[in-house]
Amino acid sequence: MIKIIEANSKKLLTDYVKFPFSLYKNHPYWVPPLISDELETFNKDENPAFDNAEAYFYLAYKENKIVGRIAAIINWEEVNNQQKRKVRFGWWDVIDDIEVTKALLEKVYELGRKNNLEYVEGPMGFSNLDKVGVLTEGFDRLGSMITWYNFPYYKDHLEQLGYVREKEYFESIFSFSNVNPDTFTKASELIQKRYELKILTFTQTKDIIPYVDKMFDLFNTCYEKLASFVAVSERQKAYFKKKYIPFVNPEYILFVMDKNDKMVAFSIVMPGFSEALQKANGRLFPFGFYHLLQAKKHSKEVLFYLIGIDPEYQNKGVTALIFREYYRVFKEKGITQCNRTPELEENNAIHNLWKNFNSVVDRRRRTYRIDL
Repeated sequence: MIKIIEANSKKLLTDYVKFPFSLYKNHPYWVPPLISDELETFNKDENPAFDNAEAYFYLAYKENKIVGRIAAIINWEEVNNQQKRKVRFGWWDVIDDIEVTKALLEKVYELGRKNNLEYVEGPMGFSNLDKVGVLTEGFDRLGSMITWYNFPYYKDHLEQLGYVREKEYFESIFSFSNVNPDTFTKASELIQKRYELKILTFTQTKDIIPYVDKMFDLFNTCYEKLASFVAVSERQKAYFKKKYIPFVNPEYILFVMDKNDKMVAFSIVMPGFSEALQKANGRLFPFGFYHLLQAKKHSKEVLFYLIGIDPEYQNKGVTALIFREYYRVFKEKGITQCNRTPELEENNAIHNLWKNFNSVVDRRRRTYRIDL
């Protein structure tokens, strides 16, 4: 007997957030989120994603024990403005029992049918800045703070229930020692002079803050044509500014400006927090904060989180300036490995940026869909 309960109280939401900690206990490749961070994400009063979305969180019980969880999400911006009549599911974790998956997904179908929606897609979050996709390859690789890890049977459950592949993503790695700076150093000097560009670098987080709104405006422009893109709202800009920017080393954030001080490109790289998050095991205190601070200062891995280039400059080699600056910073810090976050298979503009870096695809993930 499987019982589904809505996690609609602080205690139940805490149980919802903590379930993966028992499911993946002592797993070498799962990266725990911060419990407080997850609870804030699901708080309708805190997370501005709820301005344009509604979400319901469900727990599955079997013999009085939690055996699964799922979020049923409607992004109304996507439904009303993009005419994508879709209900999303995300934050899905489950034991290897397809009946539990079936029971959880039924709550997603109920929400979709109630609102006359046409299909389901997931796993995905509220927006493009949330985690996305079921891992389909790379189960023996350590995850990251911006991706979901899952067991191989997740994919099997969905396919057995009639889901089909919707979008494919891949993640790549490359060794910093294999990077040849000649491929971008000379070009960057020519490009910088030709287009009268300047690159802004930082040593203090407070100096970055005045540029963050412009960065998100450019992000919206750069990514608006990709599938499932939902623009970042004004309130979300403020939220992400407060939540994520302090996590990033200021020297890992770069902006490229034209002669009129208009932003034409940006890039955010994050330190490798995965091992620190495993040590923190979901808690900032008493020692989690220390582990994260140590990783921020001393991690020898980096994660290319976001990069955006104004469409007007996308084929003009602007990334050479960005790579030149990162090469200098990474060399100083002794970086050994660079990781690329999930990139949509169809995003050829991003893939072309890395053609000279000898990247190796080490993880794949995808979203699945089913018609209602």
